[in-house]
Amino acid sequence: MKWPDKISKTLKIEYPIIQAPMLGICTPEMVAAVANGGGLGSLPVGVLPPERVLELIRKTKSLTSKPFAVNLFVHDIPDSVDEIEFDTMQAFFRRICAEDGMIIDEQNAASLKFNTYKSLIDVLIAENIPIVSFTFGVLDDESIRKLKANNTILIGTATCVAEAKILDEKGIDMIVAQGSEAGGHRGSFLNVNDPPLIGSMTLIPSIAAITDKPVIASGGICDGKSISAAFTLGASAVQMGTAFVASHESLATSVWKKRLIGAGEEDIILTNSFSGRFARGIRNKLSEQVTTSGLAVPGYPIQNSLTTPIRAQAQKTGNTDYIVMLRGQSQAKIEEKGSAEIFLELVRQTEAQNLS
Repeated sequence: MKWPDKISKTLKIEYPIIQAPMLGICTPEMVAAVANGGGLGSLPVGVLPPERVLELIRKTKSLTSKPFAVNLFVHDIPDSVDEIEFDTMQAFFRRICAEDGMIIDEQNAASLKFNTYKSLIDVLIAENIPIVSFTFGVLDDESIRKLKANNTILIGTATCVAEAKILDEKGIDMIVAQGSEAGGHRGSFLNVNDPPLIGSMTLIPSIAAITDKPVIASGGICDGKSISAAFTLGASAVQMGTAFVASHESLATSVWKKRLIGAGEEDIILTNSFSGRFARGIRNKLSEQVTTSGLAVPGYPIQNSLTTPIRAQAQKTGNTDYIVMLRGQSQAKIEEKGSAEIFLELVRQTEAQNLS
């Protein structure tokens, strides 16, 4: 078959399949496995401290000589925290967790510190990262200028045509069209509290129609048939995350993986309960309790800070009532295999579609 090569040639990869950056799930080993298989691995660093980012980049480099992307969170940093809202939600969490024998240390809203992606730009340039992707917003003009001066390829995320137009006008090289089926956080930035819920079948051709930049399809892409369909709709590449969540290289725990594999379509919801930003994942006690509480949910990353110690403790004990288990809407088979094996199976399935 003839694979679309608009993106592959630019990114210097063999197949236009991108492993989605999933912070808290992806590892350097996963990124390297996909890169070595001929796809684009994506290393998520969000807004981690520079020293941790450098460590992750160098670990990935030790595992592959192929190009890989580094993914940033470019959300706005809150000027202040509503302490009443924060304390009310924290008291709620401490109460429901105590009912299940989980004791959560109290946090002080005034002491919260939030990192910014801007502190990571110089690290990426110094490490000569060839591809930088980002989500939750748009890189500031100075960061774009600095990265472009280093010949870095930039990939932004859009959940609607209006967001894609902004990325296009900013000179971003490639645009991820993130359909509402996508697992994890919505990349929306024009209306974070009421994000667009446009499915991939509509979003991909709509964005492809307004830009000459290559479009990367994301959301509901789960096997060879859906990869082929994305190409037909105008995508030059696909980005896939859920397929790799249960891989051997994933940070997901065994109970998390089993819950992911066994989840039915009615279990998958879109909620801001976990982090304050809407994300698609598996319904559990944490999401349900927040939803039915009637409390105002602090925005991202404040709510994320509140749930972090809860999630960490639940991870250690294997309590899926409080683990955030993000996954896409597609009900395609998810398997506990090596990332390389999963990737090569996706290639095989797509080639079996006999695209020309």
